[in-house]
Amino acid sequence: SRELGLAASVLVDVAGKSSLERVITTLEASEQVSGGVLVGPDESVCRSAPEIGRILGGSAFDWMAPETGPSASALAGISRLNHFPVLLTAADHALLTADIVDDFCRRASALDADVVFGLAPYGLVREAFPDSRRTVLRFSDAAYCGTNLFAILTDRGKSGPAFWSRLEADRKRPWRMARKIGPGLILRYFLGRLTLDSVLDSLSRAMGCRVACVIIDKPRVAVDVDSVADRDLAEKILRGEMTG
Repeated sequence: SRELGLAASVLVDVAGKSSLERVITTLEASEQVSGGVLVGPDESVCRSAPEIGRILGGSAFDWMAPETGPSASALAGISRLNHFPVLLTAADHALLTADIVDDFCRRASALDADVVFGLAPYGLVREAFPDSRRTVLRFSDAAYCGTNLFAILTDRGKSGPAFWSRLEADRKRPWRMARKIGPGLILRYFLGRLTLDSVLDSLSRAMGCRVACVIIDKPRVAVDVDSVADRDLAEKILRGEMTG
C-alpha cells in the first residue's frame, strides 16, 4: 500500500473500480459463495475511506478488525463465520472471476481434505505474462505460483491457518520456523528433491489435518494487485490488451 500511495492496497483503482469492489462483486456473483466477512483494514483506515463502507453496505459482507498477521486474521474470520466450508481469498485479488471461484470451490469440496489451496502452473503464468515478476514454488516435478485461494472444509481445517499463524510469529527466528516445518523438508526443497505430493503429505503431518491442492489453469489467478506493476498488468488484462 505504501508503493501505491494508499492507506490500504485494496483501495487501489484498477480500471475504474477499486480492487476491493472488484473482489466483493465477484464473490457476490459466485454461485458457491454466500456472504462473508472482510477482515481489515484497520478501523482508522475504514474511517478515512468511506468507500469501504459503501462497498460493504450494498453487499452480504460484514467488516471486522484484523488480528496481528494474515493467518491470525484469517482464523478470526473463520471463527466469526462459524460454518464450513469457508473460502479464503485476498481483497487485492482484482482479477478473480466468479467462474474461477466456483470451479475452485467445487473441486476443493470434492477432495478428501480439510484444507485446500489453489496453485497456478508457473509455465502458463510465465507464457501469459513474461515480464511479470511472480513468486515461484519449484518442486522436482513442476513449478507453481500461489493463487490466494484457500478452502477450509472442516472444523479440523482451522489448524491450517493456526499453524501458519505460529510460523508468522517466528518470522524473525527462522530456526524456529524450520523446526516447526521440519528441517529435512526445507533442505529437500532447496535441493530440488521435493514433489508436490510429498509437500502435501508433510504439511498434513505438520498441521495435523488433511491438506490438498487444486491446480488452476488460469494465469490471471496468480496476479494480486499490491504494487504499481501489478496494477498496470491487471488493467491491461481487464482492458483486453493481454489475455490470461
